[in-house]
Amino acid sequence: MSTVEEGTLLWQPSDDVIAEANLTRFMDWLARERGLQFGSYDELWAWSVSQIEAFWQSIWDYFGVTASARPEAILPKRTMPGAEWFPGARLNYAENIFSRMKRDGPAVIYQPEEGPAVELDYESLRRQTAALAALLRDLGVQRGDRVAAYLPNIPEAIVGLLATASLGAIWSSCSPDFGSRSVLDRFSQIEPKVLLAVDGYRYNGKPFDRRAIVRELQAALPSLQQTILVPQLYEGEEARRGMGATRLWDGEAHAANGDTPLAFEQLPFDHPLWVLYSSGTTGLPKPLVHGHGGIVLEHLKETVLHMDLQPGDRFYWYTSTGWMMWNYLVGGLLSGASIVVYNGAPAYPDFYRQWKMAEELGITYFGTSAAFIHACMKEGVDPAERHDLQSIRALGSTGSPLSPAGFAWVYDHVSRHLALESFSGGTDLCTGFLGGVRTQPVYAAEIQARSLGASVQAWNDAGQPVTGEVGELVITQPMPTMPLYFWNDEGHARYLSSYFEMYPGVWRHGDWIKINERGGCVIYGRSDATINRYGVRMGTSEIYDVVQSLDEVTDCLVVDLEGLEGESYMPLFVVLATGAVLDDALQQKIRDALREQLSPRHVPDEIVAVPEIPYTLSGKKMELPVRRVLKGRPLERAANPDAMRNPRAIEYFVEVARRRQKG
Repeated sequence: MSTVEEGTLLWQPSDDVIAEANLTRFMDWLARERGLQFGSYDELWAWSVSQIEAFWQSIWDYFGVTASARPEAILPKRTMPGAEWFPGARLNYAENIFSRMKRDGPAVIYQPEEGPAVELDYESLRRQTAALAALLRDLGVQRGDRVAAYLPNIPEAIVGLLATASLGAIWSSCSPDFGSRSVLDRFSQIEPKVLLAVDGYRYNGKPFDRRAIVRELQAALPSLQQTILVPQLYEGEEARRGMGATRLWDGEAHAANGDTPLAFEQLPFDHPLWVLYSSGTTGLPKPLVHGHGGIVLEHLKETVLHMDLQPGDRFYWYTSTGWMMWNYLVGGLLSGASIVVYNGAPAYPDFYRQWKMAEELGITYFGTSAAFIHACMKEGVDPAERHDLQSIRALGSTGSPLSPAGFAWVYDHVSRHLALESFSGGTDLCTGFLGGVRTQPVYAAEIQARSLGASVQAWNDAGQPVTGEVGELVITQPMPTMPLYFWNDEGHARYLSSYFEMYPGVWRHGDWIKINERGGCVIYGRSDATINRYGVRMGTSEIYDVVQSLDEVTDCLVVDLEGLEGESYMPLFVVLATGAVLDDALQQKIRDALREQLSPRHVPDEIVAVPEIPYTLSGKKMELPVRRVLKGRPLERAANPDAMRNPRAIEYFVEVARRRQKG
């Protein structure tokens, strides 16, 4: 395996790649239609973040957004938060999906963990969406109502989103590997009227029955009026045994009952489309509301101009319905490409599974995570030796930073001809604000550039922009997919404290970033205490609620040490009750509780007993200082003893860090 340093040149686009890139066509259009000449991507980016009204107007016009009413203005209120985008416009996300979807060939290619792939063309997807929309309307779902989904990454989830959006209702989804507590922490906040759910799912070759959890959700969500069950493990009445107001999903049968027209509610640009969840470190997961218009514009810009998706492409990203990359993958339909949907374990029956799928299905854009690439490296996997991967024009990596060795592995063991596009963004904006630029070279460990329209900077401790050194990742100008608001957030208190508390009027994202002289970006992990576990951000409070409910534990603290060294490492520190012993049985009890009540992603890599947890004077657990200490920062630079209620408590973590460094 090649050993490379950060910044090593690994790939350059050919003249043909540059000439045929969507980004080049867009720049040609700007020159022809707007009289704007740009000599480089950097010049184009600088214009896009300084003349943001003109830039986003150009995106609307270039892509010909489907709308029943054009906007009266672009950005009459340029503030953060509270920016007002495209007032007067009337449109619908689902209508834009269908209007840009290719009519021949597959729109969605579904690959289950076992068995052959299934293709859905435009007509099949439209019929099923129309039929479900009619059923939801019959059940009383109206504009603004919430439809919640407890579904895996299956075509029915895509149909559910599109049908919900067509009505102007609001979508929200969780993956069925989430336990009931984790789901209720999310769905109870939005009070859904209808629940779409599976009876179970298959993962890693095993069935997982979820009927008991669906019954728990039904009992605990008083707003729920109807459940539509999507059978996966059982058939007919067996699937919904013991459930009350439950309908069985049969998309093809519903669609066959007549050519139900698919109508699209015409909605304001900022009408809520979906609620995603980005967990904070305290309280319930934050319910982020994104709008129809912002998502349409942002996903058009990202998938077409940055990922270079074109009609005929086959776009794949390994994801689940509990991660924003699922919403982003569906947004790939805006490009006219087919999307490839996989439901199952990423490495079942072995680590060649996804690479085999890439060959068999002719995937042209292969999206994965840094964690999966690093795992392939450790397993000694050599995909190119076993599979023909020449169809892959680009490989995307996100979720956590990809190391220089990970970059080298892709070029040594997948293909030397693809563009490796590392990608960083978040659930908060449901997009990437750092990502690929097909006309630019690829350097080891670097994200190629800041995305168009994303005014990303690195700020030092004094709040000044810096180049060539690590700083806080901030966004200094509004973007259309910044959350409209948090659901039930009175006075926008949580919204303001989440992003604008440190720098009023400037978005602080919570990542460490370095931007070099050529515009390349490197992410060095979280600058706050939020956990980024295999690409899914989670709040520590969810873990604390479960662990501290156990009689044997009186207090706990969890941190995630993800970074450029590779996979996530998440230790859980517990303070034991008098007489309790952290033996194998208690460790298993803690792991089982987290797995069952939250999800497998919430299970720590290690559980360590400590005498006490360090707290601030105001009574907050000192997660970030502990994380800094465990990452090797000297104590005097990691924590201020004068701000601590119990200064001696952090000394134990210094000893833990020393033991880790010694191996």
